[in-house]
Amino acid sequence: MVHAYILVQTEVGKAADVAVQIGQITGVTQADDVTGPYDVIVRAEADNVDDLGKLVVAQIQGVAGITRTLTCPIVHI
Repeated sequence: MVHAYILVQTEVGKAADVAVQIGQITGVTQADDVTGPYDVIVRAEADNVDDLGKLVVAQIQGVAGITRTLTCPIVHI
């Protein structure tokens, strides 16, 4: 299982709506609107890195109001 944080920038005034929509996607375990350089922080999980990429590109980035994402896979050192 691969886990990641996905940092999301949105259009002005869209953070709350984007967080709600992302939170309903299968594989997303948490989606919160936050303050700072990013508007929403998402925690997601997938079976492997390829599936994580598909989740981000095909589903999360497809949510209306998103302008940019940054995916940060969790590593265990």
